[in-house]
Amino acid sequence: MKQYLEVFVMVAEKKNFSRAAEELHMTQPAVSQYIRALEESMGTRLLERSNKYVRLNKAGEIVFHYAKEILGLYVKMQNSVDDLINKATGSIIIGASYTFGEYILPHIIAQLQQNYPEITPSIQIHNTKEIIELVLDHQLDVGFIEGNLKNEHLTSEVILEDEMFIVASPKHPLFKMQKEICISDLDKETWILREIGSGTREATENFFRMHKLNPKRLREFGSTQLIKESVEAGLGITLLSRWAIEKELTNHSIEIINVKGLPFKRDFSMITNTPYQIKALKTFIDTLHHYLANQQNFLER
Repeated sequence: MKQYLEVFVMVAEKKNFSRAAEELHMTQPAVSQYIRALEESMGTRLLERSNKYVRLNKAGEIVFHYAKEILGLYVKMQNSVDDLINKATGSIIIGASYTFGEYILPHIIAQLQQNYPEITPSIQIHNTKEIIELVLDHQLDVGFIEGNLKNEHLTSEVILEDEMFIVASPKHPLFKMQKEICISDLDKETWILREIGSGTREATENFFRMHKLNPKRLREFGSTQLIKESVEAGLGITLLSRWAIEKELTNHSIEIINVKGLPFKRDFSMITNTPYQIKALKTFIDTLHHYLANQQNFLER
């Protein structure tokens, strides 16, 4: 059944029998035979076919969702059995929200690869909401999100406290005030925000609620890098993690606004969805804790 599901998932993702066959190193007739056999076992058609496209129907969408989860669990099972007799090796799939994934995780992966080259991590970057869903569906071995999570199906551990600052272009009029800015002064500013579902967006909205801010001029952009470029260009102000702005602060392309009551603090959390961790995942998590502990010690000096 595993191979039938693998073929079905590939066809659904490629939306084409010949491209799926090429990816799977199979002939197109063999792929078609696997799909027919799976549809017969399900008792219904799963794909709508024409000369121009192949797409999932309603039944196919259900099978595709569970097939991805089953294949993810199969890999976990295989790795767990191999883990009984082998050292830390093999693949792990790591997911992270943008701030953690783009500004912290690469340094941890570099340290892991230096010490354990036989572990092969792959990384997926999504917003916090999507990372939670992927961990729930067993598509990720471990996920990192912004904020704390309470979910009876997932194990969550706060791993790092994050400090967030309001930043703007050095040419922004707020820097001419030559004093500590009151939070109420920020209500009339143009704010550049991440999309809904992002941990940074959630933190910003929490900051607004906490300080009773209701800014009317909001612009929504889909990436932290785009927000930083926009702030540097003078389009507005934003609230970002200190991890995300280190380089910009160093070259003074953006600056921290001296606002009373900041920095705003939130947590980064690690989430998992399995009672058993293979050695490769345990080794990664140990490397993570070691790296973060060293960073904390450095900041406290």
